[in-house]
Amino acid sequence: MDIALFSPSSLFADDEGYDSDKEKMESHQSYVERKHHFPGMDLLIREFSFHQLNANLLWPGTFAFAEWLVQHQSLIGGRRSIELGSGTGALAIFLRKSCELDITTSDYDDQEIEENIAYNCRVNGIMPVLPHVKQVSNVSTMPIFSDSWGDDFPITGPDWDLIIASDILLYVKQYPNLIKTLAFLLKFYKTKDDSAISIMEKEHKSETYEGLPQPAFLMSWRRRIGKEDELLFFNGCKDAGLEVKHMGSRVFCITPREATARKGTEEFTCEAST
Repeated sequence: MDIALFSPSSLFADDEGYDSDKEKMESHQSYVERKHHFPGMDLLIREFSFHQLNANLLWPGTFAFAEWLVQHQSLIGGRRSIELGSGTGALAIFLRKSCELDITTSDYDDQEIEENIAYNCRVNGIMPVLPHVKQVSNVSTMPIFSDSWGDDFPITGPDWDLIIASDILLYVKQYPNLIKTLAFLLKFYKTKDDSAISIMEKEHKSETYEGLPQPAFLMSWRRRIGKEDELLFFNGCKDAGLEVKHMGSRVFCITPREATARKGTEEFTCEAST
């Protein structure tokens, strides 16, 4: 099992301190509701007191990413999107409310995660609740903290032209699995009216959205690991035929290399904040 480099619950330690052993013994579930400030609005988010898959809290990158996306809203307007590792669903809920984004949440195949995202949708006025994809592991006892990355994706013909995630690079050993999932979602993207085919077969059908290729993966990452470990992910993406661009403010855009090459030397047109 991968081990976090720090205790995530320490981000929310109370005055009496944090007893990790005690919380790990709580099998079914206690919750806390917190008001979180996002750009232009507050959201009431129910969080697990503890969750073995780290779906219990909001990471710092979530708020920075939300601000960046609002500043570059033209990049995501009209997109059909999915969030990887949604956790509480807070970022997806914010994007639906603030940008009216068509967004699907996803995470590990865990009923408590799905039900908690649905709860957070309802208390923040999102009805019907956001669609949700559960990534089912091929290994019944798979001891991982990610959403079964690397396994067969439950949707055989992915039609999301925008994939987003924040702070999902904590578990270094999961990078190859995450890259495998990203490569599938990006290289086998189809439009809703198209059949699921490899992006290499779609050479003449590639589209862009205000300079952001379609499809694309936007990821916010607030550095919490060593630079060498971080580079393992980005170099792994390149080895898998994916192009990585830093958009500013620790936001990265990852696209299929074939789609990027067809744009020639054209640079993305977003004004990335620094």
